Amino acid sequence: MRFILSSTAILALTLSSVHADWLQFRGPDASAVSTEAKTPGDNLKVAWSVDLPGRGLSSPIIVGDKVFLTAASGPEQAILHMFCFNAADGKKVWERSLRATGRTMTQSKTCVAAPTPCSDGKRVFALYSSNDLFAFDLDGNLLWLRGLTYDYANASNSLGMAQSPMIVGGTLVVQSENDSESFTAGIDVNTGKNLWKMERPKAANWSSALALKDGVVALQSSKGITGVKAATGEVVWNYADGASTIPSSALGGGTIYAASNGITALMPENGAVSQLWRNEKLRPGTASPVVVGSDLFVINNAGVLLKADTKSGDDDSKFKLRLKGPFSGSPVAAGKRLYIVGERGTFQAIDTASPEGSILQEIELTNKDSKDLVLCTPAIAGGAVYARSDKKLWKVE
Repeated sequence: MRFILSSTAILALTLSSVHADWLQFRGPDASAVSTEAKTPGDNLKVAWSVDLPGRGLSSPIIVGDKVFLTAASGPEQAILHMFCFNAADGKKVWERSLRATGRTMTQSKTCVAAPTPCSDGKRVFALYSSNDLFAFDLDGNLLWLRGLTYDYANASNSLGMAQSPMIVGGTLVVQSENDSESFTAGIDVNTGKNLWKMERPKAANWSSALALKDGVVALQSSKGITGVKAATGEVVWNYADGASTIPSSALGGGTIYAASNGITALMPENGAVSQLWRNEKLRPGTASPVVVGSDLFVINNAGVLLKADTKSGDDDSKFKLRLKGPFSGSPVAAGKRLYIVGERGTFQAIDTASPEGSILQEIELTNKDSKDLVLCTPAIAGGAVYARSDKKLWKVE
């Protein structure tokens, strides 16, 4: 009997590693690294694409055989869309459209459907720049909604907000950090009610949280990074030496590679956080950094991919790979490869194991005359990469 139970556990573990859901912005723990055993292949091509009715720079998320995505349409982007597509063929399974209750004003490059939705595997939660928050089951039934602007009338940003929610345990962590009524809240996934709410620095902020061990989330702002218990809102530790408000930090092996003064490696432990190293030359542009094995990768403002050692922070002088940018989205990883799409629609698969780095493949997703920008961070599931623009959603495998 003991042997049978052990075999069953091993089989379950094996199956879970073959196909791992991509449940939030930058996937597992917001690390941007796929945990699947199956990785995208060598000769990638567009498997399918579907048209979208409105703007969006949110990333797709994948739950089993379903792909979920948000968009916003109408003259003022006041119609908020939530889509579910079949991952195999791209056919629409369902669509829900609701009207924004909050402000829909944004800077022209961004849009109302900027935050990426998230899921706990049973429900999907969609947040928009208008501070509207919806919960659906996987079949598209509306479970609850919050018009956060009704509760917090001054929580807004004239440039538009893009922080993506995440689920830790039974708590939905929602950031609405701006230059007025700035806050982060822990919301009960079952009811939509606040479990806690904390004031945050009053400054426009587009960075998203990281999920750490023991139910702690790392909240990044211009002031630094704060470790907070997702269940209660209790502050566990605080790093107060500033951080970026655009690229989010990276996570690898329990270490936070903070987008702060270049890159600063932080180790949260025993209710405190200590600095391991700092490299001011590793300064990310818009794209967030990512950790692959023992290497840290950063894309600077010039569109050059840099590599550094995660233990020491020493950068590899030979590894300076120029990519086809510019970039608004961030890279994601599977195995030893990175995947990213430039704003002009060039999908790039990058071999990080090559001594000087190499672009293995390029796919032009958009028509160069269409002016259709790709601003999203891709998602990985089932050995495929998903990306979107305002006009289309693509599956590449």
